[in-house]
Amino acid sequence: MALETFQIRSFTIMTTETIIKELDKLPLTDKLLVLERTLKSMRQDREKNLSNAVKVLYDEYKTDKELTIFSQLDKDPFYETR
Repeated sequence: MALETFQIRSFTIMTTETIIKELDKLPLTDKLLVLERTLKSMRQDREKNLSNAVKVLYDEYKTDKELTIFSQLDKDPFYETR
């Protein structure tokens, strides 16, 4: 069994300004990669947030009688007047 070696690197917390300066130094292909990964991450966050909101609101809708009181009208026919 081979022993693995790990290199421990020091890291710095980057500010938005630092990130932008570092991005400016990258070649275009790397900038596009960062952009794609960032957009993917943002979409995943949005989907997760929306999914959580739907779950919370659905449970509230099912249990709160004030929110479901008008659902009794769903069975009545609707006639549009002109």
